Amino acid sequence: MLVVVAIGGNALLERGEAPLADVQEHHVRDAVRALAPLAADHDLVITHGNGPQVGLLARETALDPELSTPYPLDVLGAQTQGMLGYFLLQALENELPGHRVVSLICQTEVGAGDPAFAEPSKFIGPVYGRAESIRLAAQYGWRMAPDGTVWRRVVASPEPVAIVELASIRSLIGDGAVVVVCEGGGGIPVTRGSDGALRGVEAVIDKDLAAALLARQLGADALLILTDVANVETGFGTPEARPIGHTTTDELRRLTFPAGSMGPKVDAACRFVEATGKPAMIGRITDAVEVLAGTCGTVVGPSSPAAPSVVTADPTPSDRTRSPDRMG
Repeated sequence: MLVVVAIGGNALLERGEAPLADVQEHHVRDAVRALAPLAADHDLVITHGNGPQVGLLARETALDPELSTPYPLDVLGAQTQGMLGYFLLQALENELPGHRVVSLICQTEVGAGDPAFAEPSKFIGPVYGRAESIRLAAQYGWRMAPDGTVWRRVVASPEPVAIVELASIRSLIGDGAVVVVCEGGGGIPVTRGSDGALRGVEAVIDKDLAAALLARQLGADALLILTDVANVETGFGTPEARPIGHTTTDELRRLTFPAGSMGPKVDAACRFVEATGKPAMIGRITDAVEVLAGTCGTVVGPSSPAAPSVVTADPTPSDRTRSPDRMG
């Protein structure tokens, strides 16, 4: 099968951790060890979040006395794609010797008139107390918002409408790459002018929505959204919290989830299932094999009872299978 895997940015750098390179490389190696068994049976397209990393770089450039203006978010997105793509590429090559692994810098087209530009909602960067967030907002003109009990910067997160390098990703898969790392951070946000030229914009695209778009356009057999929690939950963070196991898009659409965290993951899973009739799973990255097999995590299937709602870990004859030269 072809499986698109979306790794959350917080799974690569946990809240409150020092954003050191070796800390992130350690998390990447743990993530890759969890994903490597999947590569034995499936072709993987891996994308990842970059919220903590792009926010850190944004603050650094804002504080740099040699810069008259900070680097724009599209440029910072490209930098984090390169850094995290390198970490993942090296870890995957070390964990899967003999397999073809590729990391690709990608752009994602958004609409210039997207209303999200007027309503920043995507969390990036480290956490702050309320007083510090007020000071930063006044000093840099940042929009700050509460994220649970802490505060973080929020930026525009427009809807992804097209993946610029989609044809290249398809070619890599068709040419025998067993793992392709791409669309990091949702892709570098760009708009296309009337002249056809691409231009970067000040935004960060939600990586889960971009992963759902990528999975649909690649014809993936499953979308696997991996984060630092075991399940989607009702009443998250309260004594009434209850994990959701196997469910349908209709059931999830009737519930409400936090816009800055689980909400986009649920929306992305539902979009993929509604468009394809194929399953999406949300779960903890250390449980990747079990989440794909449907034995843990949250498995989202179509609302029609006639359609399959669970994917098994083993391909069936009707699934996409590897040609012999793709076995590594």
